[in-house]
Amino acid sequence: MRIYAFNGDADGLCALVQLRLAVGDSPSDVLVTGVKRDIQLLARVQAKAGDDCTVLDVSLESNREDLLRLLASGVRVRYFDHHFAGAIPHHPSLEASIDTSRGLCTSILVDRSLDGRHRRWAAVGAFGDNLTEQARRLAESAGVESPDVDELAQLGIVLNYNAYGESIADLHAAPETLAAELLCYRDPLDFVHCSSWYGHLCCGYEDDMERARQVIPTRAAPGIVLVELPGEAWARRTSGTLANSLASAHPTSAIAIVSPRANAYVVSLRVPSHSSVGADEFCRRFPTGGGRRAAAGINHLPSSHLAEFRRAFEEQFRLAD
Repeated sequence: MRIYAFNGDADGLCALVQLRLAVGDSPSDVLVTGVKRDIQLLARVQAKAGDDCTVLDVSLESNREDLLRLLASGVRVRYFDHHFAGAIPHHPSLEASIDTSRGLCTSILVDRSLDGRHRRWAAVGAFGDNLTEQARRLAESAGVESPDVDELAQLGIVLNYNAYGESIADLHAAPETLAAELLCYRDPLDFVHCSSWYGHLCCGYEDDMERARQVIPTRAAPGIVLVELPGEAWARRTSGTLANSLASAHPTSAIAIVSPRANAYVVSLRVPSHSSVGADEFCRRFPTGGGRRAAAGINHLPSSHLAEFRRAFEEQFRLAD
């Protein structure tokens, strides 16, 4: 049995599509995924000796216990990721392609392993992860010309936007649905031009982002922008994309987007390249926090800890007037 456990965002989806186009898909393949913040995916993987499990775009540190369980059961595991991993286990059945360097995403790591065989999809994943320069280089090396590069960028953005939500019910399309649809197109431009899902996602994105742009930051000062969104589905869907948009508009500031959940909050954090503290390092100060240096988050910030987060965010990233 082949099992794919993948983040439901653009990077996870595009990494998955590259691999399945390369090796071929099978009706017996098992897909395990969820919303963007659903990262402890290996807890849901049931496999036996001889099975293959490919893990894409979720932190090894967050899945360590279940990874060790699978390896002990005789499961072969390939692991592609760019988030904080902690110590990587040494095991003959584990093939780990994990690199947390700035400017990388899981789709780029998969592209490297496939020698660029499906590079256009890697570019889409990189655009979705807000790695614009790297994505444009990938697209150009794959023979994509403007304005087609811009269409790949928009596809990456809307795929990534779709993954944000408290549950699958918040999303315009379940990641499994998109995975099946994307796999029908060897060229992502064909998906853009032919799939009705693309127009559906774009319309939802434009409507939601128009609302998000009307939200006034809770705090804006030199070096920081803090936005607290309302507890509505459109706001949950836009949190990550809004963080990326504000990071591009305010390249010298740290951006925090806070979204309410039941008795708690979810945080999306972006930090500028010159920051002495990475977004992942800062978020790991809080339980359920993690990510990568430029972009990270906190999956469950108790309501009682919101004031502490606000204070720590300002103390860490605000610049002197």
